[in-house]
Amino acid sequence: MSENVLHCSGLRKAFGDRVAVDDVGFSIAPGETYGLLGPNGAGKTTSISMIAGLLERDAGDVTIAGEPMSITSTAAKRHIGLVPQDIAIYPDLTARENLLFFSKLYGLGDQVKQRVDEVLEIIELTDRAGDRTDEFSGGMKRRLNIGIGLLHKPALLILDEPTVGVDPQSRNAILSSVESLGRQGMAVLYTTHYMEEAERLCDRVGIIDEGKVIAEGTRRELVALVGQRDKIRLEASGPLQEGSDAMAALEGVQGAGLSDTGIELLVDDAGDRLPEIMGAAAAAGIAVGGVEIDKPNLEAVFLHLTGRALRE
Repeated sequence: MSENVLHCSGLRKAFGDRVAVDDVGFSIAPGETYGLLGPNGAGKTTSISMIAGLLERDAGDVTIAGEPMSITSTAAKRHIGLVPQDIAIYPDLTARENLLFFSKLYGLGDQVKQRVDEVLEIIELTDRAGDRTDEFSGGMKRRLNIGIGLLHKPALLILDEPTVGVDPQSRNAILSSVESLGRQGMAVLYTTHYMEEAERLCDRVGIIDEGKVIAEGTRRELVALVGQRDKIRLEASGPLQEGSDAMAALEGVQGAGLSDTGIELLVDDAGDRLPEIMGAAAAAGIAVGGVEIDKPNLEAVFLHLTGRALRE
């Protein structure tokens, strides 16, 4: 296996005169969760359809676990677990029966029952394994959909908007499952237009808009890219100007000034800098009554880059 489970470059797809994906490329390492973050219609689903070998690309290259991907490539496709937006389960079968059926399609061997039990536990449906899926909520059906994609232990799990329309309990169960898969070493490609999901799950994020990846990196890198920093507000009293000047000289503090209630600071990585800042306040004789940290999020970055909100 190559260092990256997924590598794609120069992906392009047009439908008539409309270019849906234009020169998209990124890589995902083992154990990494990579998020494609963008509004509906940005090109996320078209991109993953080409990556998974479901849609012929007009240009570009895709490699999965060292195998080149094409429409006819079974070698590359066996390394993928694809969970589409549309739920693909049999409503007249139980959860366990669905998993056993798809296990046969995957050609799993003697360990099928053990693997089905493991998957039911991962998706938190063990207690409903014997129930028909037409009795399931939308969120439970989506969790089962994810379980089907996990049966053959893929090197890369592709999740396309997996929490759309689900209840809060199922949504949290899905996000928890994805977090655990990353810790177990699985590479995950996660598409979403929910900023908070990308912030919680993704090691790196590619922001896609109008078919192009317009920025890529960790949350911290993306925030730095557009010049935004964490803000710390200290509700304080005492020699504020003296304390503000002392804090402005600290490493990682990019600016400090007085506010109506105390001191405001612009800093790189507020969590790491706060102990030093509090020490400087104490040394200056400042009494701090409250601390508020405001971290710029990916939605703010997206708005800065595109001029529109994620859900537009």
